[in-house]
Parts: sequence; structure tokens; C-alpha cells
Amino acid sequence: MAETLYRPRDGRMLAGVCVGLARRFGWSPALVRLIFILFLFLPGSSILAYLILWIIMPNEPTGGTVGGTGGYSAPPA
Repeated sequence: MAETLYRPRDGRMLAGVCVGLARRFGWSPALVRLIFILFLFLPGSSILAYLILWIIMPNEPTGGTVGGTGGYSAPPA
């Protein structure tokens, strides 16, 4: 099962959008950042898309985590 789409509190470079997308889809954060940088050179509104994702993606929830799980708890059994 894939992770929920959150902007993590660790591993951020700017707002955590690329890391959140990478965790959600099981990709490398470096790959998502590279793809985003490549899209910056194409005509379009990739910066606008990033800003929109920054606004609509919630921050990772805090509290209730133990053992350095990065804010993600195990799914219910």
C-alpha cells in the first residue's frame, strides 16, 4: 500500500513537495527533483503546479510516532 500524500517534515529542500511525491509513489526523491528541474526548461506552468501542490498538500502529521518512523505509523492490523 502506498503512503498518504504529505509534505514530510524531514528531507525537505524547499517545501517538501518533491519528497512527498517520491514517498507516495515509491520513487527516489532525487529522481523527482530532477524531473521537476527538467520540466522548468519546458514551456508551461511547472512553477505554478509546484506552488499549487505546496498549498494543497498537507504537512505530515506529528505526534504519536516512536522509533524514528518519520511520522508514518504502521497500518492497522
